[in-house]
Amino acid sequence: MKSVKVYHYDAFSKVPNKGNPAGVVLNGDELTDEQMQEVAFKIGFNETAFPVKSEKADLGIRFFTPGHEMNLCGHAMMATVYALKTKGLFGDKTELTIETKAGILPVRLDSAAEKEITITMNQAAPEFVAFHGSKMDLAHSIGIEESDIHDNLPILYGSTGAWTLLIPINNLEAFRKMKPKNKDFPAILKEMPKSSVHPFCIETYDTDADMHARHFSSPFSGTVEDAVTGTASGVMGAYYADYIREDRKDVLKLVVEQGHEIGKDGRVGVQVSKNGESYDIQITGNAVFVKDFEIMLEN
Repeated sequence: MKSVKVYHYDAFSKVPNKGNPAGVVLNGDELTDEQMQEVAFKIGFNETAFPVKSEKADLGIRFFTPGHEMNLCGHAMMATVYALKTKGLFGDKTELTIETKAGILPVRLDSAAEKEITITMNQAAPEFVAFHGSKMDLAHSIGIEESDIHDNLPILYGSTGAWTLLIPINNLEAFRKMKPKNKDFPAILKEMPKSSVHPFCIETYDTDADMHARHFSSPFSGTVEDAVTGTASGVMGAYYADYIREDRKDVLKLVVEQGHEIGKDGRVGVQVSKNGESYDIQITGNAVFVKDFEIMLEN
């Protein structure tokens, strides 16, 4: 039996047990793929991150849901970088490159005071694919009616490193009704059966936020709902730039709020910068340490 130490951080919040929980296992290089998957399964968080050595960047990070490995996870990236910074492993460095399965991504650290650290990470260039399935079935799969979905905005699969289905919703009231039937998603999401589902709207609880969202997991991931989602917030920014904003400024700054309905409210800063025919996407957030614990592996 092998013991693995896990550090629990909450990302996109400065308050423990708010925001999005992530497991961070600092000795990723000592674990096999199968052991990483077992750790993630036993912890049960939406994501567990394993920093590993990289020959191409300052650091590599691998991300696992309880069910499978992911190319990228924004909140677990925030948690991992915060953990390593506060443990002194980056020294005075404020600019990093991190190798992920979504590519090598730059990260910037800003420190206003000790442990008051904000982290800005670049995401992959945004991609969109049209959804051609049944709007009624999609609405019912998250516990709302088709009339709750916005008529004039498109439903699109979007990715800045991980695919999710962006569903524009008319108002906040619909979010309080939502109850996902995750097992129904693959049959409805015919173009991308393994995609997660991300309803959002531009009505918000907090007056200084620009968008509100929830994030329902693919049933293949082994989880139900993600509290505050970094990668989906990034691609929401690109969606906002293309379909919602009225100005045509080259740089768009947004605040995305998420997690209120499940008592895990947090927020993600999103910056969208025009780059030719595409956008450069950055997200900014923070994290807080909650506790550490041991996991016993069977393999």
